[in-house]
Amino acid sequence: MTHTTDPNDPRIRRFGDAETGQQNEVYLVLSEEERAKGFVRPVRRTYVHRFMRDGSAVPKVLRSEHRANLGGCGVATTMSQPIAETFARDPDFYGATWCCGCGTHLPVWQFVWDDGEVLGS
Repeated sequence: MTHTTDPNDPRIRRFGDAETGQQNEVYLVLSEEERAKGFVRPVRRTYVHRFMRDGSAVPKVLRSEHRANLGGCGVATTMSQPIAETFARDPDFYGATWCCGCGTHLPVWQFVWDDGEVLGS
């Protein structure tokens, strides 16, 4: 996997274009200059496929009563540093991200960082 800062790079696939089981050949990221301006969120590299089916926030401590309402495979995925910095600089930059457990790209709202915050929020 490589990165590009060119939004017109023909290798970029949009959400829904990629085949299940394959990560993209290239991912769009903000330029080093843009990322060097600072971050509005912490730089975090690992997220987990977890979401609440009723739309509520994923609790930091999951109790048995939460499990029936819990969606996602629960597998952690670690992203590259440039992608993590792009998320930290512009949390709305991506609409979807890769899930190692499901082997496909899914909407960012289906994932939480280790601290329970939803990606892209």
